[in-house]
Amino acid sequence: MWDFDHCDPRRCSGKKLARQGLIQDLRVGQRFRGVVVSPKGTQPVSPADRDIVAQNGVAVVECSWARLDEVPFNKIASPHERLLPYLVATNPVNYGKPWRLNCVEALAAAFYITGFDSYAERLLSGFGWGHSFYEVNKHLLEKYKTCADADAVSAMQEEILAELEKSYGESRRTTSTSDDVDGEDLLVPNPNHHYPPESSSEEEDSGGQDEANGADFNSEAR
Repeated sequence: MWDFDHCDPRRCSGKKLARQGLIQDLRVGQRFRGVVVSPKGTQPVSPADRDIVAQNGVAVVECSWARLDEVPFNKIASPHERLLPYLVATNPVNYGKPWRLNCVEALAAAFYITGFDSYAERLLSGFGWGHSFYEVNKHLLEKYKTCADADAVSAMQEEILAELEKSYGESRRTTSTSDDVDGEDLLVPNPNHHYPPESSSEEEDSGGQDEANGADFNSEAR
């Protein structure tokens, strides 16, 4: 982890992993030969990255959404920079929001997609809400794991987003029809809004890269 100290140490998932001895800090300018989840990536992480992860691991950047311009991404070097495909955050700060993964979620996602499920589960187990990440994203992760390479993951993501858009459109039409009949303002339940129990401050994430693995570090719909 490249840590830029942008968030509250008591609430940052990256720093909590460091306290647990599960992550190592990298110096700015230090070369990393594993997979780096980065907005500079041009392709998503895929099962084809398994050997790279096995040999050299995964790295993330701990920084704030509001201060991304301060991060010297040109000095965070790796030959294997990757985006994350569409996934939904389950951390207490951004629960239910697509793309807004924090550090531990980003690491877990990369490990799940490349076939290192036990690594992902070990990282998430230190957080009271950690189990919900796989529960909410299982259907997505399992689809990405069937892909042969980055191009296939990108295609799968587009298929998933198209299905979500279609489902949303159908829900809107159903709601509109019901409103016309009943004269009521009915709301379509959002399955992502099943909030987990509140966590202690040690388990919550403030929003640093801890938010930085969200939209900017993910492969967004174009």
